Amino acid sequence: MVKNGMNRYFFLLTLIGLLTSTRLHDFHTSITRVDYNARERSWEVSIRVFTDDLENALGKDNNGQKFVVVNTDKNGPFVEKYVRKHFAFINAKNQKKAFTYVGKEQEADATWIYVEVPMNEPVAGFSLQNAIMHDLFDDQTNLVNLNYQGTRKSYIFKKGESVLELGI
Repeated sequence: MVKNGMNRYFFLLTLIGLLTSTRLHDFHTSITRVDYNARERSWEVSIRVFTDDLENALGKDNNGQKFVVVNTDKNGPFVEKYVRKHFAFINAKNQKKAFTYVGKEQEADATWIYVEVPMNEPVAGFSLQNAIMHDLFDDQTNLVNLNYQGTRKSYIFKKGESVLELGI
């Protein structure tokens, strides 16, 4: 399964690279990388979304206000609010873990969003919620690649399947 999962991962990355050469797209996806930092005892999270989709999501969440996402904008609080609403680590007691919004970085037609999640408890029984852009697109797919103490796993989140057990 890992081999097939990795093949799908590289296929999706290649496909995303080809499809991101234009601002308009019919491909609704995000890619998230989650790395466990044992020294800091935290998850380091990088979420890559299409910038135009992020702008639309922020507008929808803020009464139709128009957003333009660039590196020098002042939209950080709006991006943070959106991510907090749609992305979370959930512990075995079904509680969302607090996280720190680190920032965002816009490049070409994509925006990277960075968060850090302190991990002061065992990860057994944890789930991950990734409903980013599910409020905009019925066909939105969110790929998460997770690295935890030498174990690599990939997860695919679709509308209606926005919370998955980590199984690590």
